[in-house]
Amino acid sequence: MTGTVYKSTGSWYTVKTTLGASYQCRIKGKFRLKGIKSTNPIAVGDVVDFELETKNDEVTGVIESIHDRENYIVRKSVNLSKQTHIIAANIDQVFLLITIDNPPTFTSFIDRFLVTAQAYDVKTVLLFNKVDSYYGDTLDEVKYLAHVYRKIGYECIGISAKTGKNIDKVKALMKDKVSMFAGHSGVGKSTLVNVIEPTLDLKTKEISNQHMQGQHTTTFAEMFDLSFGAKIIDTPGIKGFGVVDMDREEVGDYFPEFFALKQDCKFNNCIHIDEPKCAVKDALENGDIAYSRYRSYIQILEGEDENYRTDNWDNESL
Repeated sequence: MTGTVYKSTGSWYTVKTTLGASYQCRIKGKFRLKGIKSTNPIAVGDVVDFELETKNDEVTGVIESIHDRENYIVRKSVNLSKQTHIIAANIDQVFLLITIDNPPTFTSFIDRFLVTAQAYDVKTVLLFNKVDSYYGDTLDEVKYLAHVYRKIGYECIGISAKTGKNIDKVKALMKDKVSMFAGHSGVGKSTLVNVIEPTLDLKTKEISNQHMQGQHTTTFAEMFDLSFGAKIIDTPGIKGFGVVDMDREEVGDYFPEFFALKQDCKFNNCIHIDEPKCAVKDALENGDIAYSRYRSYIQILEGEDENYRTDNWDNESL
C-alpha cells in the first residue's frame, strides 16, 4: 500500500492512503541502516510504501520504502551536530511566522531559514504576526523588515491571528497546496491554524514572561487536511536553525540579492569578503543590500552558531 506520512512521533508514523484510511506504521528494521544521516529517516509529507500486519487483532503497518522527495526542509540536529533533522518533505510552500517581540525573531534566524528553503527549492512567505500589538518604533521595525525582504523578492504579509487581519490572504495562498507553518515557539503558529480551521482546536500556551520565549505546544510535526482544499503541516517551535551541507562558494547563491550581482564581480569565484571589485560589497556600501543580510551571510560562511538572542535586528542601517 502507498500513503503519505501525516504524523511522526519518532518511532511510530501515522500514514494516510489516498482513500482516506489511516494506519499506525513503524519502520522496517533494516530501513534505518541505509546510510541516512538524519535523526529521522522518514518525515511528515513523505510518500511511503507499507505492508499491513495483524498482531493480537490489531492492524498496523510496516514501512518498506520511501518515494523520492520533491523537496524538504532540513536543519542541523540540536543534540547531534553531525546529523540532520528533516522537518517536513514534499512541501508547496512554507509560511515563516515572525514576531518583533513576544517573542523576538531575529534576522539571523530568518536568513538561515530562507537560505535553507532557497537551497532545497521551497517557496517561503513571511508572515509578520501579532501586528495588532505593534506601535511606534516596533511598528517601524516591522515595516522596515518587510521592505528589506520584499525588495529581494519574498512575499510579506502582516497578520493578526487574534483579530483575523489578512487571514483571508493566507487562506487564499494555501488553497489546494501543502503548506508548512514554521517559527519560534510562541510566535502563534497553532493559534493561526486554529483561526484558519477552528475545528482543529490545536493546543496553545501563553508566552513565558520570565524569558519572553514561547513555550512548546506542538511536540511533533503533523499534517492536517483543511476544509477548503488545503493541507497544513504544523511544526514544533524552532529555537535555532543550523544550515547544513553547503559549500562556502554556494552560500551566496541562496541570497537572491547576492546572486543577482554575482556576474558583476571581478572574479567568478568571488565569495564577497576580501576580493577587489566585488559588486556585493559595493552594493552593501551603497545601501542597496541590508547590513543584516550581509552579516547573516558572513555568519553562515564562517560556520558560526546562530546568536539570535544577542542579535539586534539591523540597528546599524536603520
